[in-house]
Amino acid sequence: MPAADQLDLNLLRVFDALLQDGSVTAASERLHLSVPATSRALGRLRRAMGDPILVRAGRGMAPTPFALRTAPRVRSLLEEASALISADREVSVGDLERTFSIRINDGVAATLAVAAVEATAAVAPGVVLRFVGEGDESVEALRDGSVDLDIGVNDVVAPDIRSALLYRERVVGIVRADSPLGRHRRPSLRELCRHPHVSASRRGRTRGPLDDALAAAGLQRRVAAVVPAFALATLLVASSPYVGLVPRRLAEQYSRTLAIRWFEIPAPLPELDVRLLWHARLDADPAQRWLRQSLKQASTPL
Repeated sequence: MPAADQLDLNLLRVFDALLQDGSVTAASERLHLSVPATSRALGRLRRAMGDPILVRAGRGMAPTPFALRTAPRVRSLLEEASALISADREVSVGDLERTFSIRINDGVAATLAVAAVEATAAVAPGVVLRFVGEGDESVEALRDGSVDLDIGVNDVVAPDIRSALLYRERVVGIVRADSPLGRHRRPSLRELCRHPHVSASRRGRTRGPLDDALAAAGLQRRVAAVVPAFALATLLVASSPYVGLVPRRLAEQYSRTLAIRWFEIPAPLPELDVRLLWHARLDADPAQRWLRQSLKQASTPL
């Protein structure tokens, strides 16, 4: 029978390290404990949680389904405890050793990730930014701690989720540099419809705001390909006669490298608010406050 009252923060730190490393030896090194001490802690965890936690799998060890389900909640508790203890303290960024998981939209990642890594590595070499792609965009990942920050075109309204605007973005057209459309800074809607298009949609959609504007003008484009990411659409456009629609920052940053041209779309397409989301429990965490500020600065155009 599980004995939850036997758990303390030190044991939870051991649990977290074991799940991150999948090895008693590696966890002991991370925690600066001896291997026997870590092994004894694993035994206490197994008795307290009523679960093996880690089991043999070939030459290594694998977490049990219970351990995998529990790991995000344990990480969340440890972060909350850390924020409580350090709420009134300044963080020494240069000495910080921490991995931050950031869920990010692919169109944003293609430009912001590079700037963010450069900005943080310069002052915090012990920090690892772990970027993960969007999935179901559920805020539960922020609540249970499996994701520290969420960056994208989000419109989440929840009392425990904090939000900050990083920047506003708009969509532009891109073509290969030698395309006839590349000669015009603002081709007409009719000219756009004379060329095949590639649509970037993680859900496989072929229609978007541009199609509504075209329909209002009595026009229709032909979508010849649908890809799941803006970056892939940009690569496809660079080697084909297709027209693509991508965020302006992406088009500007890679226009020379990929030999593409970008142009304004002659239609009132909606602007996109790229926002940063985090859970309220991390408001006071100095390390996360520093990271949020770094991301804000990295997202500001030069």
